[in-house]
Amino acid sequence: MERKSGILMPMSALPSPYGIGTMGKSAYHFVDFLKAAGQKYWQLLPLGPTSYGDSPYSSFSSFAGNPYFIDLELLVKEKLLRPAELKSRDWGADPEKVDYARIYENRFAVLRQAFRRGRERFGSELAAFRRENAAWVENYALYMAVKAGFGMVSWTEWPDEDIRLHRPEAVEAYRARYAEDMEFWIFCQFLFFRQWNELRAYAHEKGIQFIGDVPIYVALDSADVWAEPKYFQLDSDGVPKEVSGVPPDAFTEEGQLWGNPLYDYEAMKADGFGWWIRRIEGAGRLFDVIRIDHFRGFESYWAVPFGDKTAKRGRWRPGPGMDLVGVLTSWFHDLRFIAEDLGYTTPEVAKLLSDSGLPGMKILEFGFDPKGNSDYMPHNCVNHSVCYVGTHDNEVVKGWVKHTDRDTLRFAREYMHKGRDESWCSAMLRTGMSTASQLFVMQMQDILELGEESRINTPGVLGGNWQWRMLPGADDAKLARKLHKLTETYRRL
Repeated sequence: MERKSGILMPMSALPSPYGIGTMGKSAYHFVDFLKAAGQKYWQLLPLGPTSYGDSPYSSFSSFAGNPYFIDLELLVKEKLLRPAELKSRDWGADPEKVDYARIYENRFAVLRQAFRRGRERFGSELAAFRRENAAWVENYALYMAVKAGFGMVSWTEWPDEDIRLHRPEAVEAYRARYAEDMEFWIFCQFLFFRQWNELRAYAHEKGIQFIGDVPIYVALDSADVWAEPKYFQLDSDGVPKEVSGVPPDAFTEEGQLWGNPLYDYEAMKADGFGWWIRRIEGAGRLFDVIRIDHFRGFESYWAVPFGDKTAKRGRWRPGPGMDLVGVLTSWFHDLRFIAEDLGYTTPEVAKLLSDSGLPGMKILEFGFDPKGNSDYMPHNCVNHSVCYVGTHDNEVVKGWVKHTDRDTLRFAREYMHKGRDESWCSAMLRTGMSTASQLFVMQMQDILELGEESRINTPGVLGGNWQWRMLPGADDAKLARKLHKLTETYRRL
């Protein structure tokens, strides 16, 4: 990477009259804003269909796109929807928050109307899309159709054991039973990737590239685990033996119990890590740079007995290391990777990062300990790294200031030479821009100088996450000029 900068902005957070950000007018405007502001990268959160809890890191599929992001006004232009059909529905009253319950209640009903009008019109294109994506879209569509038929409960609770355990005879029987529902779910994916490819082509014309996350784990409640259980540590009934998490630390006495099924890396290695190759290939259809979430889990991972209520009784188990990382970095020559190397680091994790040749991450909000020389201090942001003020899991700057002790703030103020008339957001962005890191990524909320109500996610807290939305007009020409000047000053244009 050359010396550049970019903005972290979830697709869901874009302005829209229909409750959640989409791949429509606001997305194209944001690309124009990035261009005018001198930025080269738009970092997104995962774009997959979200499950209970609305987290983009817990998806029904590692390959599918989120139907929520299909732009409805573009469908109106194509006469797949009528304006009155959109105006008659309640998409939520607060333009600064996503109301996921209302989106869920209304979005699929509207998309069903588009499906009824579009299935014949796009017949040949839809059939071609289905053939080209058969390796994943058939399982995903059947999974969603059967899941809806059983009241949306997880596949582990499906009352028919034969389809629950993905037995071939049952799969064929349910494919026949839910043929039309499968067509609907495939149609949604057709629309998603059609709109995404057009947006991505527009961004590339403007010189903007996309960074996207690949979560290290997949959700138990997913087509991935249901259709290919051999790649996961499950018993004969499809129940996980152990699940994912992280151990207790200074921030969490009981650790974090994530609950994802763990991979059977021996089974994956036996076929050359084909599952991972397919997964990264799918991500490459969306992103130009892939950030591997929880990279340290490739060195070793915390395995918690299934059924435990906390992560305290977990144990470290060896990960695949360079056996897998080497395959990914050598297989995809047109993709670049970032290692999310945060959390519980060890010399072994540092060696894996070094052996991989991937840039790691530096978080400025972790870098101002007045009593120590943190790896995240600005002068320790080495060239081969990506610097963030904070990620989607961290406080926005104003929240960080509010919850940080006075000694740390005093030290940070002195270190950054923050003047009385300069805001904390401005000082942090200026400092990040000035580091030696090849890439500096800012949260849009910090550019807008928003408060802690705009935080994207608080790890370990259920509810209230993934909801923030930017107000229309916030990414205006005046803000773009201001950001362009800062970017030019630190030679990141």
